Amino acid sequence: MDVIIKGDYDEMSKFAAGVIAEFVRKKPDCVLGLATGSTPIGTYRELVRMHKEEGLDFSGVRTFNLDEYLGIGIDLSKPYDEDQSYARFMYEELFKHINIKKENIRLPDGRTSDPDGFCKWYEEEIKRAGGIDLQLLGIGGDGHWAFNEPGSSLASRTRVQVLTKQTLDDNYEMFYKKAGVPREEMPHFAITMGIGTILEARNIMMIASGRKKAGVVAKALEGPVTSQITASAIQLHPGGVIVVLDQEAASGLALRDHYMHVEKLKEKYGLSTRYI
Repeated sequence: MDVIIKGDYDEMSKFAAGVIAEFVRKKPDCVLGLATGSTPIGTYRELVRMHKEEGLDFSGVRTFNLDEYLGIGIDLSKPYDEDQSYARFMYEELFKHINIKKENIRLPDGRTSDPDGFCKWYEEEIKRAGGIDLQLLGIGGDGHWAFNEPGSSLASRTRVQVLTKQTLDDNYEMFYKKAGVPREEMPHFAITMGIGTILEARNIMMIASGRKKAGVVAKALEGPVTSQITASAIQLHPGGVIVVLDQEAASGLALRDHYMHVEKLKEKYGLSTRYI
């Protein structure tokens, strides 16, 4: 596991975008797993800049998103302030700004009339694509990945998940409050990739920013592997794992100084880590 600690959110976002860009350049038809939330916004904006200013080509890239609220999603004809779906978020923050092909985008369909059948289909689509080359992840305030709430099986697959109060509160502030949607009207269920699904990605990159995430980041990286902190499953991944943090998010790590020492040694001796 490579733990990379950057000075602030902007530096963290640029580094994370650089890792993704490396995949895209070396494997133009790579499969990316994408995340929503406030943390990846800076990464997506840097990717957009790289596309517009440096010609980063997404025409062959295929994507799978982690999750979506049940009951909404994949109607991109509405203005953003009328649609709090994760599909709309991805369209506004990334997809409409780059040259990715619509047919190469896979999003969980929160409007499906057969959620269980859709979840099975989504798993099959990931396999048909050859698996995910790089999965981008954030981490929730209670240590969850995607909508894998505390207590989720570490072997879980794509499924419908009941959301916890903390997740509802966090996401209300992010997606619903600004649109004037009453808290009681936001969805209480979601479709999410499972932890087992996520761990099958060949490479994982988790990003986190801010002092509020420091405690839960430390638990995920240095605490016991437990279903109560589903992001702790990162310790089980057998392949390439990159964790990119800003100084505040890294402030609770017991081995923080060691991680920074390793990074400096790699820079000094030209031992740059290859992520693909």
